[in-house]
Amino acid sequence: MSTIALWGLIVAGIVVLTPVADRIRMPLPVLLTIFGIVLPLLPGTPALHLEPDLILPLVLPPLLFAATQRATVREFREQARPILVTAVGLTLASAALVAVLAHAAGAPWAVAWVLGAIVSPPDPVAATAVARRLRLPGRVVTVLEGEGMFNDATALVLYHVAVAAVLAGSVTAVEVGLDLLLAVVVGVAVGLAGGWLGHLVLGRLHVPAAETTVTIALPFAAYLGAEELHGSGVLAVLTLGLVLRSVTHASVTSGGWLLGRSVWEYADYLITGVVFVLIGFELTSVLDDNPITQQALPLAIAVVVLLIVVRFAWMFPAVWWLERGMAARARRQGVPEEIAGIGAFTRRETVVMSWAGMRGVVSVASALALPHVMDSGEDFTDRATLVFVGLVVVLATLVVQGLTLAPVVRRLGVGSTADEAAEVAELREQATRAALDAVRGRDDVPGPVREAVALQYEGYLTAQLALSEARRAGDDAEGHYGEQVDALLRDAVEVERDVVVRARNEGAVTAHVADEVLADVEARAVRDLD
Repeated sequence: MSTIALWGLIVAGIVVLTPVADRIRMPLPVLLTIFGIVLPLLPGTPALHLEPDLILPLVLPPLLFAATQRATVREFREQARPILVTAVGLTLASAALVAVLAHAAGAPWAVAWVLGAIVSPPDPVAATAVARRLRLPGRVVTVLEGEGMFNDATALVLYHVAVAAVLAGSVTAVEVGLDLLLAVVVGVAVGLAGGWLGHLVLGRLHVPAAETTVTIALPFAAYLGAEELHGSGVLAVLTLGLVLRSVTHASVTSGGWLLGRSVWEYADYLITGVVFVLIGFELTSVLDDNPITQQALPLAIAVVVLLIVVRFAWMFPAVWWLERGMAARARRQGVPEEIAGIGAFTRRETVVMSWAGMRGVVSVASALALPHVMDSGEDFTDRATLVFVGLVVVLATLVVQGLTLAPVVRRLGVGSTADEAAEVAELREQATRAALDAVRGRDDVPGPVREAVALQYEGYLTAQLALSEARRAGDDAEGHYGEQVDALLRDAVEVERDVVVRARNEGAVTAHVADEVLADVEARAVRDLD
């Protein structure tokens, strides 16, 4: 099998396993990891050779930027304290304790800190996939996603400093402190500058393809620019993404927003899938090419246990401390506790957040990105052991915690009663009514113009209200009206598609005209059915 054919097989496996994971209710990262372990065992499967220097710059910018496009600064601000407690405090504590354990097992301190930085950040991909499917409370999902983004920044800044110490052979505490400060300041500054520049450029473009190209290029530019200036590329991308998420929606066209959303969803899906598949390949490569010490597997198991215990030991006191702080602030301000949000996280929710500590993409990418050679020309100290332990930790936490998270959530009865479909319908109605009122109030345009636009919004509003009422009408009846409404809409869309495609194929219209109409048909299908 050629390398190109292997990559094709990997992509095909990701595509095939996506609906399988949904059908058997298994987190997709777990299934892809198993696929990545089995695939190298097949006869004729070639080895994959990855350049360490290219892994982080290629993997992290799109994944981090895509993550920022699923959240808002307001959500993070509301849950800032729990996110910081977990993303910074828990990540540093986990890295430190793993470093102590690794040093006790015989690793030099700098190498031990590299291992701690690799395995310390949990990955929110599998956790939030389960969380959203089981409708966990929004505050829990926000904390898990916020922790997943900002603990990456914490761990990777620590990772770069530790790797630099190993490469150089020695480093002082002052040098470490200065490196950390420079990484944070430069990373945030580059991200802010990139966000301002992106907002400026996007405001002058009105072509969807050009707008999406800018949003694709900016995360890579921010990451590489920050790293070149000895800053944190991760912080630069996170800052850039949150800035653009907050200020640029009004600067891009509707087509650009839809295209960009699709592109980033696809990039997140494909890159994440490939990285999880690569776990199996790299484990096979490490075991084949390098002798693993007898202490490596016991160390990996000990690290897994330590990380799980530390997360539980950290989360419950942290929640208690946060609630005490909220209560004290409420008393000082004279705000009733129920309004101040006391008891924001129940014990059952805290258990879920404690168990949702699977390691994933960032741990894999940072392990694979370890250099092979130090500045002295010697092999990177204990590289094979570091990669082996890091990947085993990812595999073990994904399988053990990833497979059991959904049963734990169901067993604890943690869930949200929010009806997202109803919220979507309500917000659509509010936006449409506001637009209709604005159109009717415009006296500076000719009457026929005003009436034409108002008629379009009135028709859209009437249709949305009728669809919502029809879906609700069958709640207590057999037949599930909501499902029948969606089925009939799909049938109608198929008729539209057939008419347009037939006209195009018969030459009645040009391909461009047909594509314009199809774009409108598909946009309405996405709006009304997805």
